[in-house]
Formats: sequence, structure tokens, C-alpha cells
Amino acid sequence: MIGYIEIEGFKSIKKMEMELKSINILIGSNGSGKSNFISFFKLINAIFNKRLQKFVLEEKVDNLLYFGRKTTKNLFGKLIFDSGKGNNNAYYFQLEQTVNGEIYIEREGSGYNVNRESESSNYFIDYNLLESNIFKYSSFRNNYLRKHLKNLQIFHFHDTSSTSLLRRECDLNDNLYLKQDGRNLPAFLYILKIKHPKVFNRIEKTIQSVAPYIDKFILEPNRLNEKEIELRWIDYGDPESNFSAYQLSDGTLRFIALATLLMQPEPPAVIIIDEPELGLHPFAIGKLAGMIQSASGKSQIIAATQSPGLISNFSPEDIIVIDKSEEQKQTVFNRLNSESLNIWLQEFTLGDLWERNIINSAQPFTK
Repeated sequence: MIGYIEIEGFKSIKKMEMELKSINILIGSNGSGKSNFISFFKLINAIFNKRLQKFVLEEKVDNLLYFGRKTTKNLFGKLIFDSGKGNNNAYYFQLEQTVNGEIYIEREGSGYNVNRESESSNYFIDYNLLESNIFKYSSFRNNYLRKHLKNLQIFHFHDTSSTSLLRRECDLNDNLYLKQDGRNLPAFLYILKIKHPKVFNRIEKTIQSVAPYIDKFILEPNRLNEKEIELRWIDYGDPESNFSAYQLSDGTLRFIALATLLMQPEPPAVIIIDEPELGLHPFAIGKLAGMIQSASGKSQIIAATQSPGLISNFSPEDIIVIDKSEEQKQTVFNRLNSESLNIWLQEFTLGDLWERNIINSAQPFTK
């Protein structure tokens, strides 16, 4: 999992350093910078997949750099992964501008058993690259690092429109892992049903607990095209029914995808989700919290939320408050702690404290 993260000069983040834990729930007002923090992992993903130049072209340089090109000349990022048994792997990069205002990788470092303060000791470093060189070398440290970086996936199941890929049929054999937008959800559920029936049954029962009208799922290859499969279901009150995913509500469809993601037998090492509570009933949000807590035994969870109901299910140490500092002119990050909130939590939940603005930049007002 990611033990430590450092970001400098990225969007609204002038400079931040933070330890991450198994559960990291990000809260903050609109415009505070939650989405910018999540977006940093999109940048990492683009660098890892040798798509930095395409990413910069799409995002625009001025939008990536803190207060734009005139204010910020370079962008720095560092991740230190806890590999267990006291060992770590590390990756950092520094992006610089060219005279034409374009972006390149001025430095890229891959490290093993590093300390946070150094960018040289125990690092291999490459200079002046258009795209990452992580794939170029097959050293043990780079092999481990590639595994860590490959696992940084941002999941978003927001699009549940009539044209959404989440509702459509998909290739039956597209089942190696659940895609980030859920486009292969039927195929992935089908392979779980065949290979991991107990896990599939738990997922199905969890979904039925928030959508009791679903009697069971119908997951079989299309009889007219056996290379395709779609998500279909039987209504609890009509055993002869046969409905498609187009008849599911937006919230139910999102919950199905979230349950599949969080309850699968071999989840990604790091699961990053932006506003997973979107469109969910309060009861379903409670179930979502339970799934996150359970999944954190195998995966590191990073989730940005606007839901007081969701954060009420977690301990203060799981919560990171994100705020805009007018004094520092940047996004600031603070993790809550139980000791400072102890008196308040005797009467209120964390969600209550957030709604009442008692939690302010992670420092509670004096009671």
C-alpha cells in the first residue's frame, strides 16, 4: 500500500506531505481540492502508461500547474510503497516546462528502502524524458515498482445514463479484472459466479439487502451471440420475469458495481473512488461503509465523499479533512484524531460534526 505521498505544484496543491493508512476518507467543501488530489493519481497513471504528453495536451499545462505556468515552473510527486517486512519501494518524478511551455520529465527516480528526505540515496534516476522509463529496465526494484503503480486504479461508476457502458452487454471473456468504469461488469460477475460461487452469493445477497426486489441475477452468455453477456435479473414478485440492466435504478446499478469491486476475492492493492455514495439510499450508504471496512483488510482505500452519513461509520483516524487555506493560498490536508474529538463524539457522530461545521480544517472548535 502507499505509505507516504508528497505533491508539489499540482493544481490547487502548492505543497503537501502525508502518510496514508488502510482507510483514507477525504472530506471537504466543494472546491476545496478533493478532486485535485484524486486527479493526481490520474497523472501517475498517465505517466506509468506512457501517456504523459497526451494527458498534458488534454488537461492543459496551465490547469495542471499550481496557479499556472507563470507561477509554477515544475511539478513534483513522490510515492513510497510499504512492501512489508520493513521494506519499501519508491517512485518520484519532477516535471519541467520547456521554453515553449510544454512539459517533460526532468527527473524520474525508482528507489528501494529509501528515506523520505532524500531523492538520491538508494535511487536509480533518469533525466530529460518525454515519457517514463519505468518499463525500460527489468531490475527487481522496477519490477516491484511496476506492480505497485499498476494497482493505482481510480474507479468511477457515475455514468448510469441510458447510453452508459455500465448498462450494456460486453465481451464474455473480458473478465480478467473489473474495469474502472464498470464496462465489463456482467462478464466479471459471471466469472465470479463460475469460479467463486460463495463470493458471488455474498455479493448477490448484499445487493438484495438494499434492492429486495431483485430475486436473483441472470448471468448467461447471449443465446444469439455466445461471445457476449449482459446483466439481467428476476423480479422478486414475478419468477417468470427477465429484466435487463436498463430497468435498474441509477443508485442500484452503482451499488451493484461497488459491491462487486469491494467484495471480489482478489481486489486491487489500492482502490481509489470519487464520491462512491452518489445516488445511494442512506441504508445503502451504511452497507457501503461496511464493505469499505471489510475490503480494507486486503486493499488500501482512498475515497473522496460529500456524505455525512458515510463518514459517521468510520473512526476519526480514517478521515482526512481537505480545506482551502486563504492564508497559504492552497489546499491543506489534515487527518482527524480521536483525542481532540473525544468530548464531541460522546454526543455527536462525525457526520453531525461536519454538518454543523464543528470540524474545521481538522481542528474542532472548543466546546
